Amino acid sequence: MRTMPEPDRHGPTDPSAVPARLRSLASRLLGRGAVHAERISNARLAAAGATRWQYATLVTLRDGGPASQATLSERTGIHRSDMVAVLSGLTGSDTGTGTGTAYVRRAPDPADRRRNIVTLTPAGRSWLRTLDQLVDETQDELLAPLTPAERAELVRLLQRIDDQHSAH
Repeated sequence: MRTMPEPDRHGPTDPSAVPARLRSLASRLLGRGAVHAERISNARLAAAGATRWQYATLVTLRDGGPASQATLSERTGIHRSDMVAVLSGLTGSDTGTGTGTAYVRRAPDPADRRRNIVTLTPAGRSWLRTLDQLVDETQDELLAPLTPAERAELVRLLQRIDDQHSAH
């Protein structure tokens, strides 16, 4: 069985060399846009010692408050088994962060001691402010060719597409 080439293994493409049919396919353009977004975002977050999954988890805790691991998994789209590793990194118990700093705290849920409740620590809030700035810079770099109005319209349209297909 043949596998598809990895998206990050392709260099820049001269748009004028791409057939018009391919340049008119929304699915192809969305895929290429996702590759560019992931490359830019991953590089910026990695420079700060973070991953996109850690960022998503921190934002979810800041904006939604303390939550169980299962709830975090549901809200972020991170599989439950992967959430354990993400949280290990954020608690400082995983040497992958290299800091030993606890950005989140896991504690038994007083209502159901079989599950943990995860909360954002002050260090997590501080780090998240730094990461938010990096993510904003990522958005600016990715969407540089668009006006502010075009950026807002693009986000609105992408949200509609995501909402439609997430419901299925």
